[in-house]
Amino acid sequence: MISGFVLLDKQSGISSHRAVRDVSRLFDKIKAGHAGTLDPLATGMLPVLLGEATRFSDIGLGADKSYEVCIDLSFQTDTLDTEGEVTERFDHMPESAAITAAVASFGGAQEQTPPIYSAISVDGKRAYQLARAQQEVALPPRRIVVHEIKPIEIAPPMLRLSVHCSKGTYIRSLARDLGQSLGVGGCVTELRRTGIGKWTAESMVALEKLELDGTEAVRPLQQWLDDYPALELGIDLAKRFLFGQRLPMPDDTQVDEREYRVLFGELLLGTAHISTGLHGTPVIRPHKTLPSARRMLIGT
Repeated sequence: MISGFVLLDKQSGISSHRAVRDVSRLFDKIKAGHAGTLDPLATGMLPVLLGEATRFSDIGLGADKSYEVCIDLSFQTDTLDTEGEVTERFDHMPESAAITAAVASFGGAQEQTPPIYSAISVDGKRAYQLARAQQEVALPPRRIVVHEIKPIEIAPPMLRLSVHCSKGTYIRSLARDLGQSLGVGGCVTELRRTGIGKWTAESMVALEKLELDGTEAVRPLQQWLDDYPALELGIDLAKRFLFGQRLPMPDDTQVDEREYRVLFGELLLGTAHISTGLHGTPVIRPHKTLPSARRMLIGT
């Protein structure tokens, strides 16, 4: 049974949902999900988790992201990219030095308002659904961090940037805000995600390669979790863990908020937290367990 992930190089023009469906089809329609939506316009890294690995998609959602983006400063659209209707055009262009300075000013922690054409839920509906119905959409700003932003090419009205940012960052909003700071437009014409967390562009695989030899491109679930510190259990505690029981730890065990991957030998059992139990002693608190490990060790 396949349980792992593929770092798909998504092509432009299809939704993330469609990309996941295409990958699932190659593995006999196995259960699949993605970790971090890409707009249809965008290309690049889309982690597709398969089988039991779908339980751990939140890891990718919370990771930092890296992008390359091309922005046209001469116009703006309602969707902030070329998928939408043009709302304004700009004839004048700032000097390259002014653009460079503006780009640098967007580094660091900041408040960012998401695009109204986004999948954010508003009173049970997606923001883009309300926007398409011409209903007013007011999205609150959110705290993001732009770890690094630098120009790759400045050739007004075109601007190409490299961006390394925290989860929740909308590159379309970044382009909009950058343009507004310069008194011009900021429409995304190309967007490519080049990395998620520790995974870089070299790790990606195209759908065409998956079609030729998909199993070779599937990475084991262990790799998806290998940034988590390991807790190794003996057979008796491993079985209790798979039943969802809290397990005692030595009194000097540090209690923290980290998540751990739990192992029996080389067999991945799931993930857990270490917290304080009812009697004030540290305990392993199971978070997610793997049915395949339970079948192997317990038989049910």
